[in-house]
Amino acid sequence: MLATVATMAAGTVQAKTPAPVQNPPVDCDSCKEWNAPVKPFNVFGNSWYVGTAGLSAVLVTSPQGHILLDGALPQSAPLIIASIQALGFRIEDVKYILNSHAHWDHAGGIAALQRASGATVVASASGALGLQSGTNGKDDPQYQANPVVHVAKVAKVKVVGEGDAVKVGPLALTAHMTPGHTPGGTTWTWTSCEGDRCLDVVYADSLNPYASGDFTYTGKGKTPDISASFEASIAKVSALPCDIIIPVHPGTTDVLGKAARRNGADNPLIDAGACRAYAAEAGGLLAKRLAKERGETLPAEAKGAAHAH
Repeated sequence: MLATVATMAAGTVQAKTPAPVQNPPVDCDSCKEWNAPVKPFNVFGNSWYVGTAGLSAVLVTSPQGHILLDGALPQSAPLIIASIQALGFRIEDVKYILNSHAHWDHAGGIAALQRASGATVVASASGALGLQSGTNGKDDPQYQANPVVHVAKVAKVKVVGEGDAVKVGPLALTAHMTPGHTPGGTTWTWTSCEGDRCLDVVYADSLNPYASGDFTYTGKGKTPDISASFEASIAKVSALPCDIIIPVHPGTTDVLGKAARRNGADNPLIDAGACRAYAAEAGGLLAKRLAKERGETLPAEAKGAAHAH
């Protein structure tokens, strides 16, 4: 943690004061539950879960420096830093902070984490605008949320596009644009190894078709129809090489429960079908939403998929 030392008159020295690592908290119905602390744990190889009970954050480590994915709520930043330290790593060694999307429950802690680490923040072009403004943009499906939530702004953000890789030493994390839940949604992938065994890890952005107010994904002739783009994002996640999925809300695939059930060689986190299942659930929910917007009858199989989840 950074500290400031000021030299005062008569040779006295002011006490060291740690720089703040938290901005004003966000108050929401689910925030207390989401922000409950959990013990950090190894996912696989050099990938570590350092998030909270309801909001994922992942640390990918190397001797040359680390990469952190997401910052959860503003009030999550001290918990994430404590989890990193509990694993024996230093927040100051985090070189990049990658964002999935700029909503306050996944990006709210990024400004404080950036100050504590000095890391470069990375996001999609649309995501960068959200981080720099501290709130949702007008093209965001949740723009009309009331009240509007503002979090600390991130002054400088490195913009990435489809297929761009963020590298530190041997680490290479690749960005996949998955717009829909937000215009700048980004899913990140990388490979983690234990000895000769290497697995594909997917940090999956939200594919939940949730919107505020009168927003529609079909546009209904008033705004752009983004339904096909959203469907393409779901298909993209489904097709990714994927041995382990960590969604931005860990409860979506029971990340914490699976980690707790690990026993020797049995690791429920390793599931080659997990990304397909995650995408299938999202596809069912989106189909249900689009059918309602279009006034159509939902096919029986899509009804079942949506109802089952």
